Amino acid sequence: MVVPHALVVPYPAQGHVDPLMELSHRLAKLGILVTFVHTEFSHAHVMAALPENCFGEYNGGIRLVTIPDGAANDEERRDRSRFFVVIKRSMPSFLEELIVKINEREENKITYVIVDGFIGFLLNVAEKLKIPRAAFFPASTWQLAILLNIGKLLDSGFINHNGSVQNYDKAADILEDVHPIRPKHPCWVNYKDVKWQVICFKYLCNNFEAVKHVDHILCNSFSELELPVFRHLNGAVPIGPLLSANRSTLPQPSSFWAEDLSCIDWLDQQPNCSVIYVSFGSMTVLRQQQISELALGLELTGRPFLWVCRPDLMEFSPAIYPDGFLDRVSKQGRVVNWTPQKEVLSHPSVACFLTHCGWNSALEGLSNGVPMLCWPYFFDQFQNQTYIVELWKVGLALAEDSLGIVRKEEIKEKIEDLIKNDGIRKRVTELKDKVRKAVMDGSGVSTRNLECFASTMKGAKARFTTNNTEKLQ
Repeated sequence: MVVPHALVVPYPAQGHVDPLMELSHRLAKLGILVTFVHTEFSHAHVMAALPENCFGEYNGGIRLVTIPDGAANDEERRDRSRFFVVIKRSMPSFLEELIVKINEREENKITYVIVDGFIGFLLNVAEKLKIPRAAFFPASTWQLAILLNIGKLLDSGFINHNGSVQNYDKAADILEDVHPIRPKHPCWVNYKDVKWQVICFKYLCNNFEAVKHVDHILCNSFSELELPVFRHLNGAVPIGPLLSANRSTLPQPSSFWAEDLSCIDWLDQQPNCSVIYVSFGSMTVLRQQQISELALGLELTGRPFLWVCRPDLMEFSPAIYPDGFLDRVSKQGRVVNWTPQKEVLSHPSVACFLTHCGWNSALEGLSNGVPMLCWPYFFDQFQNQTYIVELWKVGLALAEDSLGIVRKEEIKEKIEDLIKNDGIRKRVTELKDKVRKAVMDGSGVSTRNLECFASTMKGAKARFTTNNTEKLQ
């Protein structure tokens, strides 16, 4: 009997690895053998972040393997404009070699390939080897709709052939019943370096041509959350939110940073609904002046706070806090390098989430009914802020001054406004319930869709559900 065997390949970044690792666990639970492909660089970081000897080659039906990313050094990885070129040139041959090696040597051959849409060019490897394939999209389905409709944005004059927005005072209304696309919504425009914008745009245009030709695009969303968008995308299958369950006491091989578990003990000592949780994800970089304003703003609230300040949150050197800050807030707050975020957001002491608006973080906030204060940095985060603040109405946005700095007074004021806003808390609680229903065992629409997809991997025909729910009010 042939055991279905999926090869799962994420783009090598934290926000991409996390949901694909969760998808892998769910597929394994449905009887699919999974081989998960890290780049060698990512694998080294993930394994270094785990407690010693806690993870072997297999865990929960998942095997970890690695391929090179083709980058010559860390400088090439940090420079996205160069990294895009390197991985597109190098990774296809490395992936093909891996698949051929597995299929030549092992009884359970690769029968399906699932590729992160942001490295969609790897789908061509599966096509060449005549292996069924699917794309996975880790961001919002609304962002997917933009990337699959770049031609319409060009035809409308919203962008030019380099992806540059032509008029920052106008929005593009290219999808019926979907909120207009604003100048900061396409993910490639939010690089500060114009050269990066052009390179990213060209990379994405080429990349998503491959995604257009697959039968299934698995989306880390659920139908009720983005129903108007799903109606425009044939083949888009809502299977999310892909947020990890407490299936094991073992840490999972997906975090690029070692988690400070002591912060949970600290949260246990705080009153219910009192803590400001602050995290900017794995890639945000702030100026020193901005870090100082944030520190002072948190101090001004007088409220307990848990602040994730990565060692590389400030470019080129560790963050420098205002004089005496850490001593003054030693009883008020806690500053850590990295947290187990899902556990933090589910903790009853957390009152609100100051977030960079990454899609995973937005879903985690919704899933735990936590109001959000939005501070987007780049890529799709500005579009996610529109969802959080204007369409879902479960958060507020911070405003920069004329110098591009969010001042301490603004931070204090918006935190107070958010915590005291009963309407926002009511709406986010309602959305929390919708998330729970979407992924409920047996009856959730996302759960049923994933089961149907697993059936197609086993050779059966299945029908997916994307439009049997009412629009969000």
